[in-house]
Amino acid sequence: MSNQAFLLDDGLPASAAPGDAVVIDGPEGHHAVTVKRVRPGEQIDVLSGTGTRAVCTVRETAKASLTAIIDRIEREDEPPVELVLVQALAKGDRDLQAVEAAVELGIDAIQPWQSDRSVVRWAAAKADKGRAKWAATVRAAVKQSRRTRLPEVASVMTTQQLAARLAQPKTQDGPEVAIILHESATEPLSAVVRNFMDEVAAGDPAAGRPRILLLVGPEGGIADAEISRLTEAGAQTAVLGRHVLRASTAGPAALVITRHIAGVLDR
Repeated sequence: MSNQAFLLDDGLPASAAPGDAVVIDGPEGHHAVTVKRVRPGEQIDVLSGTGTRAVCTVRETAKASLTAIIDRIEREDEPPVELVLVQALAKGDRDLQAVEAAVELGIDAIQPWQSDRSVVRWAAAKADKGRAKWAATVRAAVKQSRRTRLPEVASVMTTQQLAARLAQPKTQDGPEVAIILHESATEPLSAVVRNFMDEVAAGDPAAGRPRILLLVGPEGGIADAEISRLTEAGAQTAVLGRHVLRASTAGPAALVITRHIAGVLDR
């Protein structure tokens, strides 16, 4: 059985080493002691959120905190390809279901998308609350899956803002492809990803870390005008398969295929 995992808000110090003490307090400490019932002598994983795992033995607990001693440090390299889920807001928490599964399956970043057909609307007053809810879901999924890296949840974007972002010149970042998952597309997702990875392999190795964005629409689908605007900005369309998937499953399914084709499924 794997260790229970806890995520530090401020991460682990770069100098953290075996024998050092780690204190978990605040909401996470309360959760560890009161909800998870962690007790002295148990071994736990303390996650930095930036690629480091400290395997620790709990020394003592208090009402809402614990102190653990680091047994060993494990550091994980950054994945060679950055994968971003651009998830449209969807009703019935299907967007949150997609985010949760994508985090468990290895997504690197989350971009909430206020598409034209999204029934759920993040108006100005709701944007911060909605983003915080997604971030909490991401955090819980990181701990559940024992990941060492915490995916960032960006501020919500409209289709117009997303198109402007895609159209920006890539002066410093590495190569990038944005893929719209759409049932009327003719090119399979696997082929689009494979072509992109072939271009990356043939390009300048010093160009920077490549990025793949997977765009998933809401339950009502993506409007034709949105497809036109996004493809004009540089996005490509791809079909995920012969079956139409829900907003909650399309992103995670596409992520597994993309990770496999990009050669990072087992990383």
